[in-house]
Amino acid sequence: MKLVRIGPKGAEKPALATETGFADLSSIVSDITPETLGDLPAKLKDVDPAGLPQLEAGRFGSPIARTGHFIAIGLNYADHAEESGMPIPAEPVVFSKAPSSLCGPNDDVLLPPGSEKSDWEVELAVVIGRQADHVSQAEALDHVFGYMICNDVSERAWQLEGTGQWIKGKSAPTFGPVGPYLVTADELGDPQTLDMFLDVNGKRCQTGNTRTMIFAVDEIIAYLSRHMVLMPGDVITTGTPPGVGMGMKPQTFLKDGDEMRLGISGLGEQTQRVVRRKPG
Repeated sequence: MKLVRIGPKGAEKPALATETGFADLSSIVSDITPETLGDLPAKLKDVDPAGLPQLEAGRFGSPIARTGHFIAIGLNYADHAEESGMPIPAEPVVFSKAPSSLCGPNDDVLLPPGSEKSDWEVELAVVIGRQADHVSQAEALDHVFGYMICNDVSERAWQLEGTGQWIKGKSAPTFGPVGPYLVTADELGDPQTLDMFLDVNGKRCQTGNTRTMIFAVDEIIAYLSRHMVLMPGDVITTGTPPGVGMGMKPQTFLKDGDEMRLGISGLGEQTQRVVRRKPG
């Protein structure tokens, strides 16, 4: 299944993407949330999308209404670690993004007041479908509901040049565009064979494939579940290939009016316009 949420911010409707359009799921489920994920496959098993009202393809919201925990993995591609001037990690580098950074795939990315080094990162995001507590690597993927594209937008000065944790540079509003689709695990198949790209103003900056991750999705889930309980609706974004602005010579960062386009095979594409957020 490819699940979406369509509509104005705060008034999105859940829908199923089909070959002919978007079937409105509002009569079956109130919304796509951590609380409803577990029951969705059973509720939709015998549903004929052709018999449901159709939604117009307007604004896409985040495919999941909210998340309790927005977890991120850093430096998970060896060549990205190299361009960042950091050693290849011996174990996953874990940080968080504020859940309030989550936004729709094509919403404007707002540069916060004072930001001068905001950057882009195309990433594969995982949505947990059932609780994972000390799970093995062999059973880890059984706990995945589905996958999305994530642009892990990052303010590098706030992330790296001050004191404290990376979360400060990762959590501004709109710094977590996800979607357009939440593609269920059974439909996507192997998450370690996916091509990915990101363009800025029509120029290809990032090209990669999830096969070159240092820590695969199953390793990440098993590792995290030893340190925390992963709950339904938790989002894990799994790292980026090389080509970020911080790694360019000279370094290049996002500015007002820029456009990002990014995609991952099987998960669709995103496009965001960059807008300087006004103070206040």
